[in-house]
Amino acid sequence: MAAGILATLITGVSAVFWRNRRDLRLLWGAVPYRRTTRVSVSALLRIRDDDFCVLFHTPYTSGSYGPPGGVCKYRSTAEPDLERIGFRPQRVAREGDPMRADLRGFVPRQKLPAFARWVRKGADRESGPECLRRELVEELAEIGHPELVYGIEKLDFMLIRTVVDGPHRVPGRDYRQIRFHHVYNLVTNDSRAVELRERLLELGRDGSEEYVICASGDDIIQGRQGDHLIGSHTAFLIGARKVWGELPSIR
Repeated sequence: MAAGILATLITGVSAVFWRNRRDLRLLWGAVPYRRTTRVSVSALLRIRDDDFCVLFHTPYTSGSYGPPGGVCKYRSTAEPDLERIGFRPQRVAREGDPMRADLRGFVPRQKLPAFARWVRKGADRESGPECLRRELVEELAEIGHPELVYGIEKLDFMLIRTVVDGPHRVPGRDYRQIRFHHVYNLVTNDSRAVELRERLLELGRDGSEEYVICASGDDIIQGRQGDHLIGSHTAFLIGARKVWGELPSIR
């Protein structure tokens, strides 16, 4: 009888390990910390010419720059699944709040594998291209070039890598953080895409342009270009690892 119970226990544990085999490091990485882990899901856009990438000014970290893109949003149809996983948005959504329905929040550490599987499934949330089209409309206006939003809805993008960044410690907090980044190239398959790419590269090379820069691979690794700080997640435009920690956001 004891042997049967032991066999059942081993079988059950093995099944749990097998189901979560792709995400065990997420679980182990969060174990030393308390009950929740901060998570986010984003799409980043790489517009590159030779060794240089286009970066936009980041309004939430003054004086810093990063790739176009941002956090994906979930649809209302995702709420039952997210509630079962225990996802809690980072802030309470308000009417007109730009962070409303963002996939940025907290998940119980034991539910991290389930959240990772939900992210990979891709259902009931913005796809990377959908996120990039929305973010480009917002960010082109923020950098002072709303005239470039024409035709954004028709742009195509190609996924070049997916990076799971973390778990990492968050300075001054008692939780860890995991970010799911999806990095895309702009597909220049029509005149509108070519025009947008060339115009952004032109702006990035213009020393008088305040909100757009072109940063080299070495700039990105070093985390700055002259007086301009470069966000650590920018490193995912050129590889699967980052060198520096996060820049503090404006509170």
